[in-house]
Amino acid sequence: MARRAMSRLLVPAAIVGAIIAVALTVSLLPLPDPVKMSVATRLAPPGLAHPLGLDEYGRDVLSRILWGARASLSVAFLAAAVAGVIGTILGLLGGYLRGLVEIVTVRSAEAVLCFPPLLLALLVVTLMGPGAATLIVALSILYAPGYARVAYAQTLAVSALDYVVAQEALGARPGRILLRTILPNVAPPLLVQFSLTVAAAMVLESGLSFLGLGVVPPAPSWGLMIRGARSTMEQAPLLLLWPCLALTGTIVALNVLCDRLRDVLDPRAGTASAGFLGRGIARILPGVVDPATRPALLDVRGLTIEIATSDGSFRPVRDVSLSVAPGETLALVGESGSGKTLTGLAVLGLLPTGIRATKGRILFTGRDGRTRDLACLPEPALRQLRGDEIAMVFQDPGTSLNPVHRVLDQVAETIRAHRPATGPDAVAQAVGLLKEVGLPDPDRRGRSFPFELSGGQRQRAMIASAVANGPRMLIADEPTTALDVTIQAQILDLFARLRGRGSDTGLVFITHNLAVVAEIADRVAVMYAGEIVEEGPVGAVFGEPRHPYTAALIASVPDGREGRLESIAGTVPPPHAELPGCRFAPRCGLAAPECSAEAPPLRDIAPSRASRCLHWRDVA
Repeated sequence: MARRAMSRLLVPAAIVGAIIAVALTVSLLPLPDPVKMSVATRLAPPGLAHPLGLDEYGRDVLSRILWGARASLSVAFLAAAVAGVIGTILGLLGGYLRGLVEIVTVRSAEAVLCFPPLLLALLVVTLMGPGAATLIVALSILYAPGYARVAYAQTLAVSALDYVVAQEALGARPGRILLRTILPNVAPPLLVQFSLTVAAAMVLESGLSFLGLGVVPPAPSWGLMIRGARSTMEQAPLLLLWPCLALTGTIVALNVLCDRLRDVLDPRAGTASAGFLGRGIARILPGVVDPATRPALLDVRGLTIEIATSDGSFRPVRDVSLSVAPGETLALVGESGSGKTLTGLAVLGLLPTGIRATKGRILFTGRDGRTRDLACLPEPALRQLRGDEIAMVFQDPGTSLNPVHRVLDQVAETIRAHRPATGPDAVAQAVGLLKEVGLPDPDRRGRSFPFELSGGQRQRAMIASAVANGPRMLIADEPTTALDVTIQAQILDLFARLRGRGSDTGLVFITHNLAVVAEIADRVAVMYAGEIVEEGPVGAVFGEPRHPYTAALIASVPDGREGRLESIAGTVPPPHAELPGCRFAPRCGLAAPECSAEAPPLRDIAPSRASRCLHWRDVA
């Protein structure tokens, strides 16, 4: 993932780097004097001596373009940086401390937004006189409120989250919380704001220079060049083209660079993988990229699980179909008892005694390119894959780790079960894995028994054991449920890093926490009473749910606003209940007689979208 993300960053970074390098070293280039005039050869066309021709005063256009880059970029970057520092400080303080501080910082800064930008800049220039220094002051005043509003809004959203509350409960000082906890989480949108500010500052600088209120002639500036070319458009139209191309190209390159840099630096984007670009497009334009077009790593088709009891058998999981592409994260969401864990256990062939898969196929593509049906594999063949190419992180590591064996020995045992490693080599690899998953002092703590570790440390050891052999498919069954909020965030970051280590590793993340789904997943499959009721890209499903149960789940999540929480009427039917028609119909506000007549199938309603509802168009 990191290599792919960085490769997408290289082209815009190289372009912007080249522009900045030219602006910084233009004085060293063998160029004509940009202010030296030759009226006798004015408006000369492009030639060998002057590749872009001469302007209305006989000055070399190429030299003025390159020297103008220094003027335009220096003004824009300095103004954006000064505005960014001031605005970010104001927004952080106002959003976190609130009250009077908010009024003094954010609300007073917003007063600047009442003035039209050009008029405000004209006022500052009039008071201080034209020049590059005046432009920097004017643009800093003009754009600082924009940073303040972005930082303020992001700080409000982040400061209410559990990991910030946990820092406060630990007694951390406000300055530390703002710098170490909140600022890193609000930085990505501020980075985008910086790119927009630089672009806007370049345009405004050019506009003011065009009006004669910016860079003072004869110093070269793209705005001054556009102003000068206006009077000679008919005789030499190329004089207008060159500075416009330079201005437009630089702005586009800056915007692309900052967008891609934001994707690399954003920790929530760290869950990206081989589908880095496709997932981003899918969240912005749901349905444009169809994950089904990529080869499936795991393809579950029509899985039905049956439990035999003394009173007969019943099916807690019915006709479940889902797929995971290489490098993709699929979140399996639903209430307790919906069949999520049984589905995950069925994939690995770990269903308890008395529970079996009676229908369906579980197709898995291994490292060798072969596709196997895990539902039909004998236990010895399945054991070779389990823990090697496909692994599972269980919900409670306290019951998954053997309490009478040291953690380090258990991780090493996983390695030796699938790799020809000696005891010392396996232990050394296990120590490296424990270090990679963030276990403090892995050599010493790894020699502890599971009950001597905290819940978060046991979960890290469990994850180390699961990823010890670099599996292609990882199933995580609510790995953060029993942990406090700060450890939950660390475990999610750990999964992101592990996903980045293997760009083709697929992940099925079983959870009931919609906030986790929004942070870590590419696609989501919603389960209710043993059935998949909706599936699609996370952004599309959360933004426009197409099943009443999904919409009710989203509405029941607290969002920090005052008011009564939404709840879902009724109760989940027991697993043994055989209801005709839609199993959610007794609790659904859209239910009609036809909903109870026949069970609706899970059908495609759009590219990459599926719903098990007859009235999916009416879901709000």
